[in-house]
Amino acid sequence: MMYDVVVIGGGPSGMAAAIRASEFCQKVVLIEREPRLGGILNQCIHNGFGLKIFKEELTGVEYAQRIESRLKQQNIEVLLNSYASKILDHKVEVITQHGIKQIKAKTIIFAGGCRERTAGGISLAGKRVAGVYTAGLVQKMINYYGKIPGKKALILGSGDIGLIMARRLTLQGVKVEGVLEIQKSCSGLRRNITQCLDDFNIPLLLSHTIKRVVGKDRIEGVFISKVDENFNFVGEEKFVECDCLLLSVGLIPETEIFNNQVELSSITKGAVVNEFRQTSIPYIFSSGNVLHIHDLADNASIEGEIAGESAAKYANSKLPNFEMCNIEISKDISYCVPQRYCVCDGEFMLYFRAKKRFDKKKIVVKNESGNVISSKFYLAMLPGEMQEIKINKNNLSGNIYLEVEE
Repeated sequence: MMYDVVVIGGGPSGMAAAIRASEFCQKVVLIEREPRLGGILNQCIHNGFGLKIFKEELTGVEYAQRIESRLKQQNIEVLLNSYASKILDHKVEVITQHGIKQIKAKTIIFAGGCRERTAGGISLAGKRVAGVYTAGLVQKMINYYGKIPGKKALILGSGDIGLIMARRLTLQGVKVEGVLEIQKSCSGLRRNITQCLDDFNIPLLLSHTIKRVVGKDRIEGVFISKVDENFNFVGEEKFVECDCLLLSVGLIPETEIFNNQVELSSITKGAVVNEFRQTSIPYIFSSGNVLHIHDLADNASIEGEIAGESAAKYANSKLPNFEMCNIEISKDISYCVPQRYCVCDGEFMLYFRAKKRFDKKKIVVKNESGNVISSKFYLAMLPGEMQEIKINKNNLSGNIYLEVEE
């Protein structure tokens, strides 16, 4: 059987993509490796979700249930407990409880999410002892199984999951000694700094990291130190006693399924895409955290809708093969998505992150002649928050440039 659109990944972006694609195509299938839809949202019992999509504040679980209820109203086939292992020539190889099968597709949307960096992934120095976890694993441990990881915790990295878990551990009676961040600014959202750290008097130590972990069988503590702008240790080291360490040190898009077929960004580690979320292989689209890490599930869902509609149009031969131009960034910008745009009339939203904090600055987009085609003023830009600017493509051609105006 040939499907119009095959969506891989049943998180917020994948579900949104499948729903949107089903509005244009009859044969849509959604593949999810877990026994239920929702992805990481199923362990997020805190609120802060849904303000853009549903215009109200929901928990992650409620947000997932809302989107799933929309999905069930559409004619979408769902394969749970099914792992998509390969993409090859309009086919997806899927490992199921009943064996391996191949699914044919006119188009494929990959929304497979990401995984957390581990102690080995950051070359954490010291003993390899029990009690060192990723923040997401502890979130699942507490919210799924009602188990706490220890009595005295330290968190390395100020990502949003780490900040949220600082509050969650405190509410569960665990003493949180502090949050360490190697950068000069926090990598999480400002609201999480306020609600999860400030409200509970949990210290945030910027420009600090762990020198080494100590302990015999289980972690007994860590030595920490301040770092300079080149991340070299400076000053005296300090011992912090703890029986568990949470790592919130970044996420890695799970792009192994591409098997080096799709062009990947050296910065985001996800696919290089145009504004339709179309990859370097025309029939493959991508969205969500596997493309780049989102602050909000709402934004991942919006991106899924873009990919879903675009993939459906491609399946129906209504997405022409446009000329492609690059979107280049200045040294003050970490990355942008999309990285390319199609030369045709219309508009799209360009998402980007600043490398450092900027106050009262204007973001400008220029064409090859140096003329400003779009600009936006920001009171403040933080590296931990995704920014956006709208681009009008009418009569636009050639590479464009995104920069912070001096």
